[in-house]
Amino acid sequence: MITAFAPGRVNLIGDHTDYSGGLVFPMAIDRGTTVVLDPGGTILELRSDLFADDAVVPIEIADPSTVSPPWARYVAGVVAAVRPAVGGRGAVMTTLPIGAGLSSSAALELAVALAIGAPADEPLALAQLCQGAEQRASGVPCGIMDQLAGAASVAGCGLLLDCTTLHWDAVAIPAGVEVVVVQSGEARALATSAYAERRASVEEAARRLGRPLRDASLADLDAIDDAALRHRARHVITENARVRAFAAALAAGDLPSAGALMLASHASLRDDFEVSTPALDALVARLAATGGVWGARLTGAGFGGCAVALAEPGAVGAGWVVRPSAGAWVKPS
Repeated sequence: MITAFAPGRVNLIGDHTDYSGGLVFPMAIDRGTTVVLDPGGTILELRSDLFADDAVVPIEIADPSTVSPPWARYVAGVVAAVRPAVGGRGAVMTTLPIGAGLSSSAALELAVALAIGAPADEPLALAQLCQGAEQRASGVPCGIMDQLAGAASVAGCGLLLDCTTLHWDAVAIPAGVEVVVVQSGEARALATSAYAERRASVEEAARRLGRPLRDASLADLDAIDDAALRHRARHVITENARVRAFAAALAAGDLPSAGALMLASHASLRDDFEVSTPALDALVARLAATGGVWGARLTGAGFGGCAVALAEPGAVGAGWVVRPSAGAWVKPS
């Protein structure tokens, strides 16, 4: 029997920057997905208490997008990427809410990949494999942040991740800080959202500028005559700067500055990138007005899901207090 676990993640700052090679600051959390597998045979069969139908995937699967039920497509994408020698029968258990923007799909992919034999000691290779699996299975052109946060995180730390060089630095979360995730009440469905359109806008803005947005300045935006593209690019440029400043503020223990950067990030995602919702905006405003909260913002791609707050212990009465976790692991059991 094999047991594999992968954490979910909350992104403290830096959304819609990863797929343009920008900067992000995710934190793996102490909630995640476990796969318990008895290896053998030519079919991978997994059951989950969350879904009525099991994932039944031949190890020679050709097209993961054709598999049913929908959750099994993520399993199939991993099987197609890993190409295991054998399948197996087992179970999937998770403490992550589905559709909350906490990377439940990436956690499933990582745990399945490790359970069927993907190398556990190469976090970048594991993350790239699972990123490709999700893109193939879901049709969503996701960046690498979710998978790499789940694979490479260090206990007690967030990751300052450069999505061009794929270099990351672990930055300690200061003692006496609570990271709290609060649901907005709107489930997030990435594959049915405008995520692909937003990515296309970012790519088009970079094409018009003739350089990646991570290398562009606000002054360069005058060259873009399309207002929507200009706003999308402005978010990416300013968000990359906020990520660097946020990591520096955390390292210095400057929590008021870190919180202010989170609020500025939310405003940019709301106004320039237009991926927030009225429910998320109201939630962030309510959190920001709560005593002991340094800052809050939507987390993940937007279009629903959760907000994250940086707060004094006990300041936020609702939601989940999440702690910075280590990355994915596998062991025989």
